[in-house]
Amino acid sequence: MSDYTIIIADDHVMMREGIQYMINAVAGLCVIGQAGDGLELLRLLKKKRPDMVILDISMPGLRGIEAAQEIRALYPDVKVLILSMHKNEAFLSMALAAGASGYLLKEDSGEELVEAIERIRKGETYLSRKLSSEFPSAIISICRGQHSPAADRLTPRERQVLQMIAEGHTDRQISERLFISIRTVHRHRANIRTKLNLKHTADLVRYAISQGYITR
Repeated sequence: MSDYTIIIADDHVMMREGIQYMINAVAGLCVIGQAGDGLELLRLLKKKRPDMVILDISMPGLRGIEAAQEIRALYPDVKVLILSMHKNEAFLSMALAAGASGYLLKEDSGEELVEAIERIRKGETYLSRKLSSEFPSAIISICRGQHSPAADRLTPRERQVLQMIAEGHTDRQISERLFISIRTVHRHRANIRTKLNLKHTADLVRYAISQGYITR
């Protein structure tokens, strides 16, 4: 049987390398690439096609939820395991609705990481043991296949622009990074403010932090 191949996406180098070390120590598992943000991950997936992506939920450029949605749309055979610091049922539901097959906390052990990979490899959905005990309703929803993501009025592109605004990027930087015109950035910014009923950039940043787009 060939190795089960994995790409790791996390904006912390030490985290990526630590995860890679643990995975490569297990027979039959092999890390074939790393990415430091969601956009780099999508570029890497054009060159390499792993069996699984282990994905940090909070990354610059393109956060984990949006990256998972892109992976599901473009590469439906690639499994996604989300890594998160959030013990929050809303984040869990959003991750599963985005197409993730598993959700682990960054405080979980390396042993549980390997167990999650093996269970997902067999076609199962895996949740952190800590969440299994704290959010029984989420477990019931998963078993029934009833994922109920929190309502989000923003389009995927608007969420991406919002994240970059909150990270402190200028309109020109957003334009260059996303390959869109500054006029389009202005339109997205206006739509975001209208949909969220927020007038000032500081309010957008606070909203982005509260929703987990970025962490501070």
